[in-house]
Amino acid sequence: MKKTNKNKLEEFIRVDHAGERGAIKIYEGQLLALNTIVKNDDLKEKIKQMQVHEKEHCDYFEKEIKKRNIKPTKFLPIWDLLGVGLGFGSTLMGKKAAMLCTASVEEVIDQHYQNQINQLENDEKELKNKIIKFRNDELHHKDIAYEEGATKKGIIFNNG
Repeated sequence: MKKTNKNKLEEFIRVDHAGERGAIKIYEGQLLALNTIVKNDDLKEKIKQMQVHEKEHCDYFEKEIKKRNIKPTKFLPIWDLLGVGLGFGSTLMGKKAAMLCTASVEEVIDQHYQNQINQLENDEKELKNKIIKFRNDELHHKDIAYEEGATKKGIIFNNG
């Protein structure tokens, strides 16, 4: 049975943890804008629901970091600030911009997780299954973003 390279595995978990934490912070920024400046209760509820998934994902990777004694990235404080700023700023630009931010991030995560799924061996079945589940959650978030106005053409400001 082939084993997953330890260094590669640690990198996957470290990066996944940072990415999921970044997603939580983007949603925090979006919710901050929605709670203070931009009023859209429907969008706020959708973002809260997506944030629940990101928290589940982040919690899993935090446990893996502790269990496997992996050092998290040193850039988490900067990542947190940038995530909140990106979420807040995109939401100030409107619903379509907020959803474009979500769709864009989820498209990158989709490819990232698929790449990991392809590289994980049978010795990491639980981790692989979690990443498959998390990827499906992210694809669902991307679908929601496109249903809510994100477009592959970028931000179109006319008509809302």
